[in-house]
Amino acid sequence: MRILVIEDEKKVARFLEQGLREEKYTVDVAYDGEEGLDRALTEAYDLVITDIMMPKKSGIEVIQGIRAAQRTMPILCLTAATEISQKVEGLDAGADDYLTKPFLFEELSARVRSLLRRSDIEKKTQLVSHDLVLDTVSHTARRRKPGTEEEQQIPLTVKEYELLEYLMRNKGRVISRSIITQHVWGYSFTMGSNVIDVYVKRLREKIDANHEEKDRLILSERGVGYGIKS
Repeated sequence: MRILVIEDEKKVARFLEQGLREEKYTVDVAYDGEEGLDRALTEAYDLVITDIMMPKKSGIEVIQGIRAAQRTMPILCLTAATEISQKVEGLDAGADDYLTKPFLFEELSARVRSLLRRSDIEKKTQLVSHDLVLDTVSHTARRRKPGTEEEQQIPLTVKEYELLEYLMRNKGRVISRSIITQHVWGYSFTMGSNVIDVYVKRLREKIDANHEEKDRLILSERGVGYGIKS
């Protein structure tokens, strides 16, 4: 799971980053609202944690910008204010929950787990790209055989499934190799690494084998990354 923390107080940001990393989340940090909104709109996150009072753009503006772009990831807002009005403003802007500073990390961690569970429940149990169907409950894939109406099961390893699920949740977009690496493998992209290329090649062999070029679903853009047709 990949989390974006938007917090201008560097001590608080480091505290959150360290704690979340210890709980095995992949964490990115932005130190102002403008940078935070830009990252939230251009990269893929499972959850956003944002402070309210920040330079360049407030947390309210960040939340409004994310929701205006129809991004549905859960948002947890942090506020030092005790006024109910500011908490209501954050929720009305599109936040899913709020936490008042100061707080115990254990409480934040529990809120994060709750929001991610809720998000998982709301996600579709079947992802579809043309005649390719991925079942997110059984972790199985199937596609019609070329020239027939007969479906065939596509065997997938754990990482092949995770990569295919991520591409299908972002279908129609070509996603950079660095973002795919961070989201699926949970570590930073290393120049020269061909792990993504190897797994994409495997998916192509399983999904697009024997299909005409016009029916092939895996997208690639040289120097950019990979995707799947919408």
